[in-house]
Amino acid sequence: MMSSAQRESVLEAKLEALQCHFTWDLDFSRSKLLRIRDKLQDIGTEEGYSWLGHIYNLQGHIHFQLGCTTGARRFFSRAAEAFRQIRNTVTDEGPWLVVNYSNLAWLNYHEGERAESQACLLKVEALMREYPSPWQGELHPEVYAEKAWTLMKYSRDHKLLAADYFHTAIRMQPDMKEWQTSHMLAVVNAFKHSNNKVRADILDKMKIAKDHDPENLYLAALYLEACATNEQNIVEEARALAHRVLIKPVSSYSGIKPLLRLYRTYVSMDEAIDLAEGALERHPDERYLKKCAAVCYKMRILLHRDTPVERSMVERAISLYREVISLYPDSSLKSKISLATIYAHSNHSPTAAEQIYKKLLDSDMDAKAAQMVYNFYAKHLHLFQKESYRSIEFHMRAAAIPQLSFFRENSISILERIRDRNRNRMCGEIAEFLAELKL
Repeated sequence: MMSSAQRESVLEAKLEALQCHFTWDLDFSRSKLLRIRDKLQDIGTEEGYSWLGHIYNLQGHIHFQLGCTTGARRFFSRAAEAFRQIRNTVTDEGPWLVVNYSNLAWLNYHEGERAESQACLLKVEALMREYPSPWQGELHPEVYAEKAWTLMKYSRDHKLLAADYFHTAIRMQPDMKEWQTSHMLAVVNAFKHSNNKVRADILDKMKIAKDHDPENLYLAALYLEACATNEQNIVEEARALAHRVLIKPVSSYSGIKPLLRLYRTYVSMDEAIDLAEGALERHPDERYLKKCAAVCYKMRILLHRDTPVERSMVERAISLYREVISLYPDSSLKSKISLATIYAHSNHSPTAAEQIYKKLLDSDMDAKAAQMVYNFYAKHLHLFQKESYRSIEFHMRAAAIPQLSFFRENSISILERIRDRNRNRMCGEIAEFLAELKL
């Protein structure tokens, strides 16, 4: 007969072997968790219906990571119910519940409820016996799909892995159009910053996925954007798509964000603003639409400085960003920096920009947030305050944080250019600093 210590060891080993959010290496900073939580809320329940179970599962894990076990249990319960409704099968059980029961096993274990944890483990084992993977030695395609969808919400590297998992799930179970669509989204999002043009083979695959899932207007917008980068004229198609997007429920899945980006770049900046305002007229209280509209105004102010910007446009941008910051109290860092940038670029209130940065610099930030703030503030000091030495100091601060990010690489690149030009009295100090980084 096993001792209590042996039983605990066996239970822990079984938990570690599970496939779920607790074993997928999703331990991120608090600020990252809060941003993902807000992004999941912006999907909504109607537009993200086919992924509702996955959304609730991830929400549950995020609430657990943030220290709210009651919220975690509530979302895991919602996930189970969502899967049962969406699958609409004769039985209430299926392989899509493996991750959910595994999450509950971990949650009960962390709360000291060993019997309940063991009961969930037995559920998982029963499901895996009843619904074995079509490929021996591989996970069930439902598990691959949920793991892939979850990883898509994190970094670029996670999106590459997500694309691989979706590819495997689709090969095992090719009739799930949502998986094919999300696989394409993972591929496009993983490579969208690496090259301006989309490869012809990826463009062809995007078209196939779009045709198989014609109601997914998010993918339709990305497809038009990819066509535009390949120098195709998409203006009329974009306008036709806009009419379809506007009548859909408000959601980050509706396609409004990539559509507005498409308008700003390939149609007209002013038409993009009109489109965003038209969406807000239909849904004046939707925070996600306010954020999308704010970005349009910011880009109009920053990218078209040769064209006069009316004061009313600047005031509208400021008003929207203030609202967005209040509506996203836990994930508004980028919006605060955007507001500071608008203040500085428009000469509306340069002191207000300084005040925003001062508050950010005095706040408690994780490494990546600090890199972003230091990088933007360094550019602000150079462009608007004409304080080149302090600007260099903050680029050094961003670069000194040993965390891979775009902002660290950007600050290092700027420092290298200053060093190579050899016109600044701090060039020697910069050279020593960069040498110490061992790049």
